[in-house]
Formats: sequence, C-alpha cells, structure tokens
Amino acid sequence: MLDVVRGWFHRFLSEEEAVLLAVIIVGAVAVLLMMGDILMPLLLSIIFSYVLYGAINTLQRLSVPRIAAVWIVFLVFLSAFFSLLVFAIPLAWRQMQALFENLPGIMERVRDTLATLPENYPALISEHQVTMWLEMINTEAGDLGQWLLSFSLSQLPVVITMGVYTMLIPIIVFFLLKDRGELIAWSLSFLPERRPLLNRIGAEMNLQVYNYVRGKVLEVILLGIASYLLFELFGLNYAVLLAFLVGLSVVVPYVGLVAVTIPVVIIAYVQFGWSADFLYLMLWYSVVQAIDGFVVVPLLFSEANNLHPIAIILAVLIFGSWWGVWGVFFAIPLATLVKAVMTAWPQVRSEMASVPAEA
Repeated sequence: MLDVVRGWFHRFLSEEEAVLLAVIIVGAVAVLLMMGDILMPLLLSIIFSYVLYGAINTLQRLSVPRIAAVWIVFLVFLSAFFSLLVFAIPLAWRQMQALFENLPGIMERVRDTLATLPENYPALISEHQVTMWLEMINTEAGDLGQWLLSFSLSQLPVVITMGVYTMLIPIIVFFLLKDRGELIAWSLSFLPERRPLLNRIGAEMNLQVYNYVRGKVLEVILLGIASYLLFELFGLNYAVLLAFLVGLSVVVPYVGLVAVTIPVVIIAYVQFGWSADFLYLMLWYSVVQAIDGFVVVPLLFSEANNLHPIAIILAVLIFGSWWGVWGVFFAIPLATLVKAVMTAWPQVRSEMASVPAEA
C-alpha cells in the first residue's frame, strides 16, 4: 500500500509546480469554507469588476484615456447599483410581503382546484392522489409560516449586513478597476517566475470566468427585463417580484427554470383562472424562455467550454452544499477549473514519465 501511495505521489506531485498548484487549490478551498461570509463583499466586487472591465476595454479602444474610462464606467455602475437598491429591490420586497399576506387565499384556491381534479379527470387522477397532494401542501404551508416567523425575527442582522455591503462594494469595485494591473502583478509576485502549468490554467480560467460572469449577469438582466415587460403587459400581480425571480433562476442551471415557473403558473392561474389570458401568458412566457435558451445563451456563452449536463448538475450540488447560493452561481466556472486542472495534469505526468527514458 505504501508503494502505491509513493508511486502516485511520484507520478502526479513530483514537480514543484504541480505541488504548488495542489497547495493553492487546497488553500483557496479552505479559505472560502472558513471565511466565505467575511469575504463576500470582495467576491461580489470581483463579479462586478469582471462585468465592467469589458466596458473599460471598449472605451479604451475608442481612444478614451484609461482613467477617464474607469471613472465613466464606475459612475454608470454606481448609478445602476443605487437605483437597484433604492427602487427595484424595495418594490420587489413590498410585493413579496403582499404575496405572503395573500398566501392563505392562494393556497385555498389551489386546494379547491385540486379537489375538482378527480371528478374532471377520473381516469388520470384519484382521490388518494389528491389527498396526498393536499397533505403535502398543508405541510409545506406550515413550514413556510415557521420560516417567515424566524425570518422576521432575524431581519435586523440582514439589514446591517446589507448596509455594510452597500458601503463596501462600490469602494472595492472602484479600486479593482483602477488598480487591476498592480493587484495582478502583486499576486503573481508570490509565484515562481517559471510557471507554464499555472499560466496555462490561469489564462484558461480567466477567460472562462470572464465569459461566464459577464454572460450570466447580462442574461439575468435581459431575462428579468423581458419577463417584467411581459408580466406588466398582462397585468400579472407581483410582476416585479416574479420578474426578479425569473432573472435569478438562470443562476441555477435546469433546476431554476422549474422552480420559478411553478409560482408563475400558480399566481397566473389564481388571478386569471382557466382563461384566454392565462393561456396567452403561459404561451408568451414559454417563448421568452425559449429565446433565452436557444438564442441568448448561445450568443453569450459561445466561448465557454462545453460541460456535460451531469457534470453541471454535480457541480451545482457539490459547490452549492459548500457555499450556498454563491456556490451555485460559480458552479460552472469551478467545474471548468476542475476540468482544466484534470486536462493539464496528464501533461505534467507525461513529461515526468519521459525523464527516465532520456536518462
């Protein structure tokens, strides 16, 4: 057994750069697991800076001086950031409170609809199935009530945290944009001068993370705006809240679409019933989702590495269990990192294997 372990280490970790890469990965995971909440403003700021730096490069290509481009992009970001905090989020919050107040009536309408299913579709749905569904709804409603009570009791720390984030994020974003070159050079100064493996993986990951974060943020914005316009056109209740959730649903691949479509369908049905408005709304909602899946996503993520759906789902499950929502958001770039490391490591192994033959 000892010989097997020794042979494995000799095969994969005998080079200095391979050992350094393993140490960096283990250290980064440990820091995020232990200090993820504390570092959240920095991580959010890095996300925003990835999105904004493309605009700075575009302005520089138009002969705008770099410092002027940084200020222009930062001021636009600052305006959008505080507009979101002052207008959109409070409106979505008020609609969520209204939805919770009306939730008993919505649940009663759902129960009444389920109770009529065995009579209307006796060959497909039985009384026993409806009874099970009603019990499940009652259980979930009780759990939701307990969650709302506990959430209302813990709002003060959330408000304080949001206030700290509101002050820190714009400051960090500005310095990440302004001093990007210096910060990268300082970080690289801790690494060896010759680092072909790290450079190869770093360049690939920088491209993948940039494409993914930029594309995902743009997709959230575009899908959220399109959904809001659609919901407002039909006069759907809680339009801002539902559009906000639809936009965020793209953060969770596959599962997010299903999870957010259920409340959209329920609220639309409770408001419109089985009517032409309900059917047309569902039709156009499906069209918006189809455009997002078949047009927007290929355009925004055309340069990203293709990952198998099973790999994406596993990444969402693993990283989501470690880091919650942000683990889900970064599941695809983290899975790309794993893929890049696994692809690069055999090259180190083959180079090592060729050393005895040349000797």
